[in-house]
Amino acid sequence: MADKLQFSLVSPVAELFSGLVDQVDVPGSEGDFGVFADHAPFMAAIRTGAITVFNEGVETKYLIQGGFADVMPSGLTILAEQATLLSEVSADDLASDIASAEQALADSEGDASLDAAQHLDGLKMVQETL
Repeated sequence: MADKLQFSLVSPVAELFSGLVDQVDVPGSEGDFGVFADHAPFMAAIRTGAITVFNEGVETKYLIQGGFADVMPSGLTILAEQATLLSEVSADDLASDIASAEQALADSEGDASLDAAQHLDGLKMVQETL
């Protein structure tokens, strides 16, 4: 049996997941990355997008909006600003979030404009998977 990765996904509201998995793919602010057991340690900021958890042939996705990933040889902990099981996100709610993000982009300038554009892009990418 292959080594398993200890994974924990925590938001300010609740711990959404804690357990052993095969792999986790994360939308990092500097690019997407995958984490397996015994990964080299690093920390990364997370952008809006979908986290994919792979375990024994099953994929589970979470919508995440910001946060940090702490990768250690012993496991991965994600501290999310907001996270929701993707199957619990309705198309209407996501469309509303996209409309709000488009308005925020229109109202922003400078660095805030870049942040708003990245947030909007992440939401649209998630919308394509629904």
